Amino acid sequence: MLKKLKLVAAVGIASVALLSGCGSDKASDESKGSAKEAEKTYKIGVTQFAEHPSLDAATEGFKKALEDEGFIDGKNTEFIFQNAQADMNNTLTIANNFVGDKVDLIFANATPSAVSALNATKDIPIVFTSVTDPVGAGLVKSFDEPGDNITGTTDNHPEGTAKTINFIVKEVGAKNIGVIYNSGEQNSEVQADAVKKLAEGLGAKVVEATVSTSAEVKQAAESLVGRVDAIYVPTDNTVVSALESVISVAKEKKIPLFVGELDSMKRGAVAASGFSYYDLGYQTGKMAAEILKGNKKPSELPVELPSSLKLVINKKAAADQGLEVKPEWEKLGEFYEGE
Repeated sequence: MLKKLKLVAAVGIASVALLSGCGSDKASDESKGSAKEAEKTYKIGVTQFAEHPSLDAATEGFKKALEDEGFIDGKNTEFIFQNAQADMNNTLTIANNFVGDKVDLIFANATPSAVSALNATKDIPIVFTSVTDPVGAGLVKSFDEPGDNITGTTDNHPEGTAKTINFIVKEVGAKNIGVIYNSGEQNSEVQADAVKKLAEGLGAKVVEATVSTSAEVKQAAESLVGRVDAIYVPTDNTVVSALESVISVAKEKKIPLFVGELDSMKRGAVAASGFSYYDLGYQTGKMAAEILKGNKKPSELPVELPSSLKLVINKKAAADQGLEVKPEWEKLGEFYEGE
């Protein structure tokens, strides 16, 4: 009887040891899995169409939002930044390289970069910003129903252009408005058409000056001298990258210059009804974080509009370009005094 009890006890101890060993191995495997997951480094491809303050600010905002969400550059996130230098051919090369690098997400800053990214992959998530007409550009089916692997933010607030053109015609008294844009940029054509309809609806006319490269911008501005009462530059990457050329003509010939976004206004335009591109990039970064965390798919995130919009008047630029600032304009927006 004593021998039997000893045998049962020995078997029990061995069984407990065996089970403990199995549990330990399982816990060890789970621990390794968690550690491996925690150590994952996310690769994010950043493709920016051109170098100018608005797009630069959007990229900064995008990175800051991801940082705030725990995606730290150099720690658990690697940003691969590529600038297309306003060359359409470069955008596709960059996108294809990102696909080859097997990045976890592509951030496309401006329409040409977003179009090339979508042409390069239907699998890697893409978030875009600084895109004026995502539906017209073929990026998404609609704002509420974006594509399977793409979504983002638009820089075309429905009221923004209307406010600026209304101000140019009613407050400044312009009858002829010069519009400088790159006819090869789909987003710029959309804006030029919108300006034309808005101006005509207010009894004014639009005089177009198109360019294909930034080197042609100053000549385009000079071609408007004597033909227009004001100049409007939409959110056109080619023109905005050479905006100082337009500003110099506006100052010399005393033609008030208006733009489509606040960053360009600060550089020396009279006014803009817009928003911060940094904030827009930040919005986009929050969307990207939801995708990277696995909380949402791009198809589940509707395209977003800028979260804020305001008319801002640059008093110094107005004086430089021969335009008297009326005190009552403060009721229409706010004055920019410089930074």
